[in-house]
Amino acid sequence: MTTPFAPRVRLALLFGALVLASCVSMSQGPSATDTAGPPKVGPPHGSVVVVGGGSMGPEILGKFIELAGGPDALIIDVPAAGGDTIYPPDWQGTRAFKAAGAKNVFVLHTNNRKVADSDSFIAPIKRAGGVWFEGGRQFHLVDLYAGTKTEQAFHEVLERGGVTGGSSAGASILSSYMVRGAPSSNNLIMAYPGYEKAFGFLRGVAIDQHVVARERLADLADSIIPKYPELLGISEDEGTAWVVRGDVAEIIGRNRAFVYGGKDANDPGAPFLTLHPGDKYNLATRRIVHRAIEESSLTQAFIDSTFANFATPGAPAATVLVAQNGKVFISSSYGIAPQRKYMPTTTIPNFPLGELSYALNATAALAVERDGKLKLDDPLADGGTATVRQFLSRQADVPDGSRQLVALLAKKSGTPYAQLITRRIMTPIGMHKTVADSVTGMFESNVDELYRFELGLTTIKAFTTDSVSNLFTPISGTSGSALGWRVDTYRGLARQSAFGTPDGKRNAFVRFPERRAVIIILTSAANADASALVDRIAERLLKR
Repeated sequence: MTTPFAPRVRLALLFGALVLASCVSMSQGPSATDTAGPPKVGPPHGSVVVVGGGSMGPEILGKFIELAGGPDALIIDVPAAGGDTIYPPDWQGTRAFKAAGAKNVFVLHTNNRKVADSDSFIAPIKRAGGVWFEGGRQFHLVDLYAGTKTEQAFHEVLERGGVTGGSSAGASILSSYMVRGAPSSNNLIMAYPGYEKAFGFLRGVAIDQHVVARERLADLADSIIPKYPELLGISEDEGTAWVVRGDVAEIIGRNRAFVYGGKDANDPGAPFLTLHPGDKYNLATRRIVHRAIEESSLTQAFIDSTFANFATPGAPAATVLVAQNGKVFISSSYGIAPQRKYMPTTTIPNFPLGELSYALNATAALAVERDGKLKLDDPLADGGTATVRQFLSRQADVPDGSRQLVALLAKKSGTPYAQLITRRIMTPIGMHKTVADSVTGMFESNVDELYRFELGLTTIKAFTTDSVSNLFTPISGTSGSALGWRVDTYRGLARQSAFGTPDGKRNAFVRFPERRAVIIILTSAANADASALVDRIAERLLKR
């Protein structure tokens, strides 16, 4: 049933007073690690999961399902921000949760505020362990549910220990102050009359999203925080989440989160503090509780000394990312100037990957094989003797082999190469800035996006025919050559490596699957000994 309805209008002045009162009490909170007493920002019971939009990995979806009560728990999927009239029970928004193991996902939607204010409509919420708000435009959620029994029922899910969460617009609705609420445009970050107040699962907070992917890092600092300095601004990149329990949040996912108006020092030259997966933050005291790197044998000083040759004036540029068990210990750059709009210097600029591109192309080839359209033992080119398998494992040195592979993949898949790479590799893991040359098959990327590829290799089995292990199975008759990778051991641990050159120079992507550890290095120096740099880091990282 659909009927016209009027937006819920609020008084901006009253809202400002409420925000001020909430934030003043919050600023008088205890030390960063003290969680005694009722939470001042987060929920007294249950959890809130705030996602920055884009593709979500199992690390986020699985955590939400866990917090909802496990695979059998009822999860309410709220798609209203999308603005459509009808959402069928099996609409695409439910599929990610089901693929991640959720068995009971219920789509809750109406276009009628009277229905939203009825006991019959909220009956499923009464049984739910989790409520998830989909992306779109957050003003739709306000129009439909603000001030109704449905909104109250959402809060009751938390009160009984469940979880609320959302991505993109579904993230902004979780806060008290609603960023980008104007119906006319989501580029208007400031409050819009009638849409200043979100659902308030997190109090005294303003939330932005897509901040790296859409270069929005400056927005909270330029507008919201100067006008409402009592607010705590938080944001997160795509595929990245704040998992909030009480006043303490942990960052999980694929990239960074950011804090505006906190008590710790901001990043040098930036109006925010950066957090990485594995870091923990107290939203009430506005201070870091824990840095993930503290769990490792690494220090930033050690990494800086390892890359000291890249930090001198006129030296080549380098970036490095080190992660283990889903926690990012290091994401650093050397010799890269500050970028526009405070963009991370590990995301901009891209570096040519060289032969590391083989690892990405091998993933694409396995995807086409999975579709039944290619065999790895097919000739790389008509009339040629070298096969796809032999080329990707470097058993055969084929001049212009990458160009031939590009043509073959496009022909066999029936899809232009660039479109194939986008659909089968980049989109599933949220790569936005990686570039694949549709003629040469060579990639340009950055360590942040390659870490997304790493998480894809770890968790997204759709990349390959049966499992990721197909990429890393040594080819018979070779000394550890696999499809785009080298396979050997390091101090008794399995090691999987890809480099920018055959002799380990320029770039490195090295995995230690038994320890769930990865070291990614990209440089602009053709003679940089990336293999040696990785070994130095691995020696310390893998001590524990």
